[in-house]
Amino acid sequence: MDQIKLTWEPERRMFTVGELNGSIADLLSREFTNIWVSGEISGLKLATSGHCYFTIKDSESQLRAVCWRGTYRMLKFKPRDGVEILARGKIEVYAPRGEYQLIVDHIEPQGEGALQVAFEQLKKKLAAEGLFDAGRKRALPPLPRRIGVVTSPTGAVIRDILHVLERRFPGLHIRLYPALVQGAGSVEAVCEGIRYFSETKWADVLIVARGGGSLEDLWTFNEEAVARAIAASTIPVISAVGHETDFTIADFVADLRAPTPSAAAELVICTKQSLLDRVEAGEWKLQQAVNLRVSRAARRLHEVSAERAARTVQIRVNRLLQVIDDRERILMDTARGKTGSLAARWQRLDTRLRAMDLRLKFAGMRQRLEQASSRAAQSMQLRMSREKNRLMPLDAHLMALSPLKILDRGYSIVRMPGGAVVKSADAVAKGDALNVRLAKGAIDVEVV
Repeated sequence: MDQIKLTWEPERRMFTVGELNGSIADLLSREFTNIWVSGEISGLKLATSGHCYFTIKDSESQLRAVCWRGTYRMLKFKPRDGVEILARGKIEVYAPRGEYQLIVDHIEPQGEGALQVAFEQLKKKLAAEGLFDAGRKRALPPLPRRIGVVTSPTGAVIRDILHVLERRFPGLHIRLYPALVQGAGSVEAVCEGIRYFSETKWADVLIVARGGGSLEDLWTFNEEAVARAIAASTIPVISAVGHETDFTIADFVADLRAPTPSAAAELVICTKQSLLDRVEAGEWKLQQAVNLRVSRAARRLHEVSAERAARTVQIRVNRLLQVIDDRERILMDTARGKTGSLAARWQRLDTRLRAMDLRLKFAGMRQRLEQASSRAAQSMQLRMSREKNRLMPLDAHLMALSPLKILDRGYSIVRMPGGAVVKSADAVAKGDALNVRLAKGAIDVEVV
């Protein structure tokens, strides 16, 4: 009897290449999402599409990675060959080649060297946008009444700032916005403090401060969000982060960088005594200017008074001369009237004589008439001469009273700075400044 041999074969699982890659992709995408991978970047390539391709490797293995265009534009730190990074993402399978790769959505540099690279990248980016331009820097108010401070409420920084402000200018209004300046949540806290003072406009100027530390300790003030919050502030901002040798992105964006928090308190306002000194100096300069203007006005008033006196004398002389002219005209009219009357009378007599043919009598009367006319003319001339002789002394007297005529004869008027006339040599001393009024102009002299 033949022996029957039974064998069992497992059911075959048939996949196409695409199906297998799809199944693996589903499996990997479920198991490896939101994972972090550390390693060194190599083979970085930025495609024309905007996607970024690179490999993450360590001493034992390597992993392909890709950062899509939209994500790459939003990265704070741009990947570079040879830099140690910590990348976050998920595993996906690229079906056409049957390769799995890390889809990166976030990259953080590792180590101080990487932080310096990130610092330089952000600095270059913001500088290209014009956030560091000197033209956008605002001047600090010369005398702020209200000062805002964004820093930690504990520690030496706020105490130093308050101490310096109280010493330099007591009585200022200071408001602190307490904020974390290091670690998780510090970026958001600092940005919120800057926005608070920017929106409320309570303060005239804002100090953003932190004490010294390492590059990692100060990294909050190298974040792009903090830099843009400072740039968007509606009030001037002073960056006072770290020590004198420390530089942060906030320093470049701020309207003014202070080497230390204490220095920021000194830069934000002058001392009260220096302000009082400036006010006193201003009062002295104002008093000097007033005295100079009063002196010039007094000198001008004196000159105007002399000119007015001369004009008054001239007016009086002109009026007297006008009176003389009027009287001379009256005399001439009177003389002409009398002459005309005598001529008429002579004509009548001549007519009568002619009618009577009394030649001898007529000749005698004509002689008398001529004599009378001569006497009348002489009387008129004598009277006019008397009037002129009476007015001429008055005119000469008026001209003699004019101070300008006295100066024309070589005399001068010497006055003290206060305007008093010097009448005796004993009234002045060596070194006194005097003003000498001449016929034409005036000079300033000094007694020697």
